[in-house]
Amino acid sequence: MAILHKSLPRYRARHILVEDMDDAEYVLEKIEAGEDFSELAREISECNSASKGGDLGLVVSGQVVPEVERALYHLEMNEVSRPIESEYGFHIIQRLPLSKVK
Repeated sequence: MAILHKSLPRYRARHILVEDMDDAEYVLEKIEAGEDFSELAREISECNSASKGGDLGLVVSGQVVPEVERALYHLEMNEVSRPIESEYGFHIIQRLPLSKVK
């Protein structure tokens, strides 16, 4: 399986999951105003990754919902997405450099 993972797209990301678009816009405004993404994830995110500041670690293609994976593919390093709707709610994601994965 490790060989297969090396051939699939890989990303490092952190994310915040909220229930509705109003909450997502609120979070995005805070990020754009300079608030720390990790702290906001800890305080607001409804995902299990909240306790890790939203850090999803290494994400291999197929491990996240398609809507999030598509957004990750198009984001530049350190760029934060607009709110992304999925069956779970609204996601705000940030793509991080792979070199940070331990």
